[in-house]
Amino acid sequence: MSLLNVRNLIVDLPTAAGWIRPVNEVSFQLEPAESLGIVGESGSGKTMLALALMGLLPPGARVSGSAAWKADNAHESELAQLNERAWRAVRGGEIAMVFQEPMTSLNPVMRIGAQIAEAIYTHDAALSADQVRGRVLQALRRASVPEPEVRAEQFPHQLSGGLRQRAMIAMALAAGPKLLIADEPTTALDVTVQKQILDLLDGLRRDLKLALLFITHDLGVVAQVTDRVAVMYAGRIVEEGPAEEVLRAPRHPYTQGLLAASPSLQKRKLTPIPGTVPQLTALPPGCAFEPRCGLRRTECTAAVPALRRASASHAARCVLL
Repeated sequence: MSLLNVRNLIVDLPTAAGWIRPVNEVSFQLEPAESLGIVGESGSGKTMLALALMGLLPPGARVSGSAAWKADNAHESELAQLNERAWRAVRGGEIAMVFQEPMTSLNPVMRIGAQIAEAIYTHDAALSADQVRGRVLQALRRASVPEPEVRAEQFPHQLSGGLRQRAMIAMALAAGPKLLIADEPTTALDVTVQKQILDLLDGLRRDLKLALLFITHDLGVVAQVTDRVAVMYAGRIVEEGPAEEVLRAPRHPYTQGLLAASPSLQKRKLTPIPGTVPQLTALPPGCAFEPRCGLRRTECTAAVPALRRASASHAARCVLL
């Protein structure tokens, strides 16, 4: 049994223009200690998928499909059906999330140590103050925060961007989750700090036997920290497979376009993908990428393509396979 087994997960949100579906029949599996990268442009549904797995969707959202969570051999939870009380036990204690911008995620008027302690108390209220203090410092050390005793007494504005992100990682891991969701954790950080954060996440995954769901728009980043990659477009997964295979031989035109538009060490001209991600209120009847695709065929407009196998472990949602 997988740690997380998502099957045909759908998220519908009410808007002024009507209902939209930012997550549309998404399916994937995640094993213990495995890392999966979710890649796509802004508006492709990556963050909404993560919020659905954390029970943090906006008011009025409707969730259908299945997200079976099994953190141990004895108990399985259906995340799509949990109420808020049940979510409080799962959120942070079993599944934790590192958000994109730590300055807006951290409480600006609470010291770093107090915020991490709050996360620990939420899941283990019987601990003494000394025990919580010890676990706070342990979490900061685990996240490679220098001088943890000093940093624990500081406020978020006193830390650099990289240290704030490390503090967020420490807070996420403080209660001992089995799955860590990282939503664009290197955004707005300089290149050297980005590399440090990526190395930290990869090391923590291996040392703590964590499953990692890594969300990004950068295929180059995915290659550094994930075993498998799933490419999302307009709410659907359009390609999935081993990271090395997808990056070496992408089978969907959208994945090919992302790679062509990504900077590399080789001197070459970057080729942008024409057009923009379609509005979720006005999706085309067939393949959502068809209006931007240079390889489109007549059948692309007829219906949404099914995932087709390129190999035993590699699939793409394209009629060209």
